[in-house]
Amino acid sequence: MRNAALVLGIIGGILGMIVGFFGYGYVEFVEWFGEVPDLAEQVDNPDLIQAASILSPILALAGGAMARARALWGGVLMLISAAGMYYAFGFGVFTMFPIALTGLGGILGVAAGRPDEEVSHF
Repeated sequence: MRNAALVLGIIGGILGMIVGFFGYGYVEFVEWFGEVPDLAEQVDNPDLIQAASILSPILALAGGAMARARALWGGVLMLISAAGMYYAFGFGVFTMFPIALTGLGGILGVAAGRPDEEVSHF
């Protein structure tokens, strides 16, 4: 389960980076060039979008990277990342795979509660 959490967290983080690039870029584009009615309007909370565009993929990648050594911590980071992506971007055609992969990786990381080696989660 740790290896699955590792792979899902890293793949979800990479896909989340792509979503994050476009989310951050859209906010900057509209801020730089101005709004175009019915085509390009600024989002309600641009600071939230920009923060989630950076933090959520980083949390997913970090959680996936530490899933083998510290499965509980990695799983919690991946769950926070999935929740952040869902809260900021919603669940749509471009966000369903990063959210689903990162969330599943988080669940598997948390479920790997019994460590393989003699080291506890804490």
